[in-house]
Amino acid sequence: MSAVRVGVLALQGDTREHLAALREAGASAAPVRRRSELDACDALVIPGGESTTMSHLLRDLGLLEPLRERLADGLPAYGACAGMILLASEILDAGADGRKALPLSGIDMTVRRNAFGRQVDSFEGDVAFSGFDDPVHGVFIRAPWAERCGEGVQVLATAAGHAVAVRQGRVLATAFHPEVTGDRRIHRLFVDIVTGAA
Repeated sequence: MSAVRVGVLALQGDTREHLAALREAGASAAPVRRRSELDACDALVIPGGESTTMSHLLRDLGLLEPLRERLADGLPAYGACAGMILLASEILDAGADGRKALPLSGIDMTVRRNAFGRQVDSFEGDVAFSGFDDPVHGVFIRAPWAERCGEGVQVLATAAGHAVAVRQGRVLATAFHPEVTGDRRIHRLFVDIVTGAA
């Protein structure tokens, strides 16, 4: 059986790191910049970056509505940091330029951008993660948190009293960056979600 094909949105952020992590987790991984590449994927990872810029690039490249439609149709997705923001159904706070990010509505949650503070407030720390025996090392860079989670949303990890890892069906999101730590458990979890093993 061929490996599941997971795309990584390659507009900004840690594209290479996510591609490497997915391959180590057993997936066939490829960057996504065009509609044809999105259409060829069984699942999608949305990496960190600047959420407002990323969402407007999605729109300008003709990917925003197709991605919303695929998510509504059940496309498995994983978002890290800015990816978590974009997967929300509601996004609080505008960017520095006053523009708002455009939500993809993959998870029924309200997310606050830069919830822990500005770049200088970025931090690292161990986070207990539901289903894992040992904590994950969370790298929080201008990270969001979920202020509201809908009924069908499972909270997998919290920090400062707020949800920083969530799952709704086949869509997963973390406020932190597991792709930079060498710990592949979250990427393996996502691949298992895609294949139906989790």
